[in-house]
Amino acid sequence: MRDKNILLKKLPSVDHIINSKRVRELFAIYPKEVVTDAIRETIETERERLLKIINTSDCDGFMISEEEIKTKIISNTILKMENIFKPSFRCVINATGTVLHTNLGRAILPRKLNEYLADILIRYSSLEYDIEKGERGSRYNHIESLLCSITGAESAIVVNNNAGAVLLVMSALASGKEVIISRGQLVEIGGSFRIPDVLSQSGAKLVEVGTTNKTYIRDYEEKINLNTGALLKVNTSNYAICGFTADVKSEDLVALGRKYNLPVIEDLGSGTLIDFSMYGLYKEPTVQESVKAGLDVVTFSGDKLLGGPQAGIIIGKYKYIEKIKEHPLIRALRVDKITLGMLEYVLRLYLDESRAKEEIPTLNMLLCSLDVLTNKAEALYKSIKQNQTKINVEII
Repeated sequence: MRDKNILLKKLPSVDHIINSKRVRELFAIYPKEVVTDAIRETIETERERLLKIINTSDCDGFMISEEEIKTKIISNTILKMENIFKPSFRCVINATGTVLHTNLGRAILPRKLNEYLADILIRYSSLEYDIEKGERGSRYNHIESLLCSITGAESAIVVNNNAGAVLLVMSALASGKEVIISRGQLVEIGGSFRIPDVLSQSGAKLVEVGTTNKTYIRDYEEKINLNTGALLKVNTSNYAICGFTADVKSEDLVALGRKYNLPVIEDLGSGTLIDFSMYGLYKEPTVQESVKAGLDVVTFSGDKLLGGPQAGIIIGKYKYIEKIKEHPLIRALRVDKITLGMLEYVLRLYLDESRAKEEIPTLNMLLCSLDVLTNKAEALYKSIKQNQTKINVEII
């Protein structure tokens, strides 16, 4: 009977592996301590593999030479080091057909943004300094005037995402009070985050009115009382109820809010600054339309139809935005200099709609003509057929 310990004795020591030529070359690339730890882990993994051979009495396993084991450990160590230092966050090819893909980073940012942000990223910046006045300023000043100019709002502020925006607005304006919303607008935002949950966290009490398919202005008015804090409207852009339906127009909800001196808040979700129906696509309510309708506060995302970085944008009447700015929660939800720099660049493109459509990838992809798409498809088809003859390809 074979001495089973013979197989384990073939395992090389850590020093033996360190002194091999291929591993010594790693020290010129990676920290010695990290390489040494990787060697120990690799030897231990190999020890476990050999023990399995011993326990299963695999006779062929005993034929493994010391040199084979050593070579395997060195190769696995090199592979482990490459994996440790290989970025997890890297570029991929989006072949899903979905332009705004949550798992793939949503909106692609403009290519020229690299040049614009280069100095801001590696040097000090005017993040919270007013160069004109020579004194401390607000980080939100960089984008507030732009948002007001584009949307027509009186004031604006930005937080880390739209769920955060809704949470902040409700916490600042309706905590401890009732918020009235149509039952058909209790949407799930995504990633299992639901409007009722966000409202609950803000300290506001949700009051549902109407039915799933029909809600009237009288339904809102009947629920208004001394403890009502706000009227909330949520854009159901991720689903649609068709057929026997009734909904309340923004203008009517605003009129009701004025009657009872209540803020009327709208969560637009995706939020767009361009009317997509002008280009033959599905009609999405624009931010400008909400402002024109008189909504007191409007929230929307920065990284969806707007085509910018992840952000939650809050615009509206000055008196409400100022109250929101003073809420302690804003400190926890505030955006950093990179997000502000990216958002400012993208918003400046919207000052010229034709330039925005050309330079913002999300708009460019969604609004390009069928002829352009066909040309791209044919070019890709030709390239694949020339280089991968065994792949079955067709243009649909």
